[in-house]
Amino acid sequence: MNLHSYSLVLLVEAFYGGSHKQLIDLLKENIDICCTFTLPAKKWHWRARTAALHFMEAIPPRPSYRVLFCSSVLNLCELVALRPDLSHLKKILYFHENQLVYPVRKDQERDFQYGYNQILSCLVADVVAFNSAFNMESFLSSISSFMKKIPDHRPKGLDQLIRKKSVVLYFPLQLPDVSRSVDRQSNTDRYIQTDTVCLLVGLTRFKDLFPVETLILFNQTEPYRCEEQDPHGSSPDPRVDLRLAEDQVRPLHIVWPHRWEHDKNPELLFSTLLKLKDRGLDFRLSVLGETFTDVPAVFSEARQQLDSHIEHWGFLESKDQYLRTLSQADVVISTAKHEFFGVAMLEAVHCGCYPLCPNALVYPEIFPAQYLYSTPEQLCKKLQGLCRRPDIARRHVVKVMARSPNTPVYSSEGVLFIVCRRGGCL
Repeated sequence: MNLHSYSLVLLVEAFYGGSHKQLIDLLKENIDICCTFTLPAKKWHWRARTAALHFMEAIPPRPSYRVLFCSSVLNLCELVALRPDLSHLKKILYFHENQLVYPVRKDQERDFQYGYNQILSCLVADVVAFNSAFNMESFLSSISSFMKKIPDHRPKGLDQLIRKKSVVLYFPLQLPDVSRSVDRQSNTDRYIQTDTVCLLVGLTRFKDLFPVETLILFNQTEPYRCEEQDPHGSSPDPRVDLRLAEDQVRPLHIVWPHRWEHDKNPELLFSTLLKLKDRGLDFRLSVLGETFTDVPAVFSEARQQLDSHIEHWGFLESKDQYLRTLSQADVVISTAKHEFFGVAMLEAVHCGCYPLCPNALVYPEIFPAQYLYSTPEQLCKKLQGLCRRPDIARRHVVKVMARSPNTPVYSSEGVLFIVCRRGGCL
């Protein structure tokens, strides 16, 4: 039998790139009987406006469909209206980001339609999953004020309707053992104290929503949190002490692995690094991440001003090369004005980097206070200290696992996947 003609799960992604692509690819690997329909990660605004019309034509009718999984870029309400045969499916809507609090230069620039479409999609969905508690709470708590922009006849109580079917579903990361796959040179002693980082599912409340043929696999375990350790404390591995002198001489390697866009606040990164340079502090710098059509001018300016410090500059197509670069770095920095999960930060921590993140957004949900900064001055001070004592970052061991402090969340020692019984997995 042609498996594609008997697919139980529809995976639909209107913006197939970055973390959206990672999630769809991971699900494809772990679902026996599924079919996938995607659009390239270009022209986000047009994908949000018109993807439903494309998928109306692209998705063939199949009586075997049971579950539809899509991200919030797709207007699910439109798709279901255009394809009534999909309305009976159990619809899972996944939020990588939400448009109610997504940063814009001025509030007048916020297009009402994108946030409105996401609210309508939530009302149509059976399960609304968010990649963090911050993402969920910022969305739900903003619905009421957002709907006040409607001149009259405003609906009420939408946030409560959506909350009843909402769950935090941390983004699943499937990461290799970098200590074996990457030549870490003198960094071979550094490791992250967890197996493959896996952040999984809390759908116990929604088991009745799924047909008998389909299971969401979950195990309730105690969610982990970053373990705080004294960076000045002695290492359990004596090899570190033997290399201490070398570690103090070799300059601190700083990595910034984020999209080259204004919402990631590269201005703060480069202004801080220029202060370190002016103070005569030595460091190496790798600026990674994807670039799009409009690259902020600050990047070309900073490349000239920091040229003597640059180790690597630009996006790395190869995942192995990307992980290699992360494994050779000492400190990973986020300067984001918006972050709903932070895949790049967790990837870097997995590769042995010491994290420095804003004390805002999703980061307090994942990292203890010692890795957070509240002001640009605090970031500069922390980096200055690590530039003078790079061995502290190199000897430090970070244990990271996302957790939600006030939201029921289920995690599992495994990778997020949907299992279809008829696919032969069980």
